[in-house]
Amino acid sequence: MMPLARAQVAADSPGWQWPGSLVLRLVLVAMLAVALSGVLSAWLASRASEREAVRRLVGQQTEEVEVMARLLASKIEQSQKVLRTVAEGITPEMLNSPSSLEWLLQHGLPAVQFFDSMQVARQDGALRVNLQSGRLDDAANLGPSERDALRRTLTGGKPLVSELVSELVAGRTAEARVMFTMPLRREDGSVMGVVAGALKLQSQGLLPPSMTLPARDDSRLIVFTRDGTILSHPDPLRILGNVRDETGLGPVYTGWLQQAQPVAGRGTTEVLPAHIVSMAGMPLPQWFVARVSDARAMLAPLEGAQRKAWWLAAALIGASMALLAGLMVWMAQPLAQLCHSALQLARAQRGDGIAWPRASGEVGALAQVFEGQVQHSAQQRQQRDHLEGQFQAILENASVGIVITRQGILEVVGRQACQMLGYSAEELQGRPARTLYASDEDYVRLGERVQAQFVAHGAFDGDVCFMRKDGSPVWARVQGRGVRAHDMAGGTVWILEDLTAAREAQQQQDWAAIHDPLTQLCNREAFVQRMGVLLAERSARARTPGVETVDAAEGEGDGVMLFLDLDHFTVVNDLAGHDAGDDVLRHVARLLESHVRQIGWAARLGGDEFAVVLPGCSLARGQALAEQLRAAVQAWEPSYQGRSFTLGVSIGLVVLDASLQDVPSVLYAADMACYDAKRAGRNRVETRHADQAAASGRMALGPV
Repeated sequence: MMPLARAQVAADSPGWQWPGSLVLRLVLVAMLAVALSGVLSAWLASRASEREAVRRLVGQQTEEVEVMARLLASKIEQSQKVLRTVAEGITPEMLNSPSSLEWLLQHGLPAVQFFDSMQVARQDGALRVNLQSGRLDDAANLGPSERDALRRTLTGGKPLVSELVSELVAGRTAEARVMFTMPLRREDGSVMGVVAGALKLQSQGLLPPSMTLPARDDSRLIVFTRDGTILSHPDPLRILGNVRDETGLGPVYTGWLQQAQPVAGRGTTEVLPAHIVSMAGMPLPQWFVARVSDARAMLAPLEGAQRKAWWLAAALIGASMALLAGLMVWMAQPLAQLCHSALQLARAQRGDGIAWPRASGEVGALAQVFEGQVQHSAQQRQQRDHLEGQFQAILENASVGIVITRQGILEVVGRQACQMLGYSAEELQGRPARTLYASDEDYVRLGERVQAQFVAHGAFDGDVCFMRKDGSPVWARVQGRGVRAHDMAGGTVWILEDLTAAREAQQQQDWAAIHDPLTQLCNREAFVQRMGVLLAERSARARTPGVETVDAAEGEGDGVMLFLDLDHFTVVNDLAGHDAGDDVLRHVARLLESHVRQIGWAARLGGDEFAVVLPGCSLARGQALAEQLRAAVQAWEPSYQGRSFTLGVSIGLVVLDASLQDVPSVLYAADMACYDAKRAGRNRVETRHADQAAASGRMALGPV
C-alpha cells in the first residue's frame, strides 16, 4: 500500500491511531537527545569536578611553595642580619690587629657562632681571619670561590649571597655551603674591608631537617638553584644533583630556562599529563622551591566517586527516555487529523470544503495557519491576476519605452520600445541585449559606460544609439536603475525616450551656439534670450486691457526662477580630478532636466552655477520643487577613484513679479537669494523679492 493510502486509512479510522513515521522519528530523536544530554551532563559534571579538584590541588601546591619560598627567603634575610651585626662590631683598629680581631670573633660576638665559618679581609684583599667551625684556619685553605666572593664585595661595596661552593681544598672535599658577605665601612661610608660567613646547606640556620619532608610516592618537595643544582630533596642521594633529571620537574625547569624569565617570588603551577608541578622563586639567592605531585595518585579518590555517579546517571537517563516516549506518543494523536486534512488539501489543490481539526496548542495553531493560507492563496491569485493586468496595461500604453533586462537578456519589452526599435515583443523577449546594437564594440563600450555610472551614481542616464530591425539608427535617452537598488544582478529597468529628432537638431550649427557642450543645457546666452522673451510677454499681458494682475504678496506671479550653486564642488575637482567634476556637472544637468522638463527649463550659467525657469509657477510650488532638487542633490553620493563624495546645493528663489522688468534684475535678485542661502549655512533654499536685494550689499552679476 502506498504511504498516501495508508495515511488516508489511518486518518479515517476511529479511536487510537498509531503515530506516523515522522512522529516516531521525533520520538527516537528525542530519546537520543535525552540520552546524549544526560551523558553530556554527566561527563561535564565529571569534568567539572575533576577540574575543581585539580584547581584546589593547584592552589594548595602554589600556596605551599610560596610559603616555603618566603620561609627560606626569611632564613637568608636572617643570616644577612646576623652577619650585619658582626660587621657593626668590627672597628678599623681591629683590622690592623689580628689578635684582637680573632678574640672578638671567637669570644666577643656570640652572633659569630651562627655561621659554620667566617672570614675577615682588609680593603687591600689581605685575609685577616679565617675561622672554620670556630677554630682558626690557615688563609691558604680558603677556596677560590670564597676569595672571589670577598673580592666582589670589596669591589662593589654591596652585600652578596654566593653560589653553591663544592670543591677540593687542601686535599679534602668541602661540604656544600652558601657564603654571605657584608662590606665593612668607615664612618664616612667608604669600604675598609669585608666580613663573610658561610652556612652548610643542611644547617639549622638555612635548611633545617624539618624542611626535608619524608618521601611520599605521590609528592616531592625540592629546593634547587637557578643553574639546576638540587639543595634539598626527600632522597638524600639526589642532593647536589641536577634538577633536569627529575621526573616531571625537568621539563618545567627547561621551559623556564628557554623563556629566560627572572626568578620571581610568585608561585606558578603547570599541570602535566602525569604530574602537577608548582614552583616559587627567591630572587636574592636565585633559588627555587618546587612541589612535584603524581596527578593520578592525587585524583584516585575522585575517580571512584565518579564511577558511582555514572551508574546513577545511566539509570535516570533510561527512566527519562521511557517516560518521554510514552508522553510524545500520547500527545501526537491530534496530528493524525491534521495530516488527514493536509492530504486532502494536497489532492484537491483548493481548500474548499476541507474540515480542519479544532484542537488547542500547536496543532490548533497549525490548523488556523492552513485555513489562513488557503484564504491567502485565493487572495494572492486574484491580486496576481490584477497586477499582471496592470503591468501589461503599463507596457501597452506608456508614452516611453520600458525594457527589463537580466544578465544581458531582454526579459520584458513594452509596446513603445518595440515600436521605437521596429520589433515585435515576441521577437525581442528572451533575446540577448546585443541584438539592439550595430556592433560588438558598441555593445561593449555601452556596457563600460553603464558599469561606470552605476558605480558612481547608482543609476544610468545617458543618450544611446540603438539599431532598428531594418538597420537604421535610432537615438534614445536611456535611464536605468536596478530592480533592487545597487544590485544589477537582480535585473535592471530601462526607460527609453526617442531623441532622434533632437539629435538631428543638435547637428545644426545654431544649436551648438545656444547650448552648453558639456551638459547639453541652454547656455548663458540662450538663457538671457529666453528669459528676455518671457519677461516681454509678461509685460505685454500686463498692458493688455482686461487682464487681471496677480497679487505678488499672496505668493503668486507669472513664474519663479531658481539660481543654483553647487556646494563643495571644488572638493571633487581637487581630489578626483576635472573629469570627475565634469561628470558631476553632467549628472546635475540631467537631474534638473528630468525634474523640470514638464513645467519649465534649465540652463547652465557657467562653472557650477545653474538656472531653472518655471513660467506660470506659483511661489509655493516653486519652493516645493526647489526643495526636491536640493534633497535629490544631497541624497546623491557619487564615487570616484574608490572615494565617495557628498554634495549640496544652495538655491536662491525669486518670484518673477512686476518689479523685475529685465534679465539683469532677475539675475541679481536670484543671485542675492542664493548668497543668502550660502551665508545661512549652504545646502538650503532661500526666497527673495526684488525689493530685498539692495539690502544685502552684494554687487550684481554684471553685464549680461
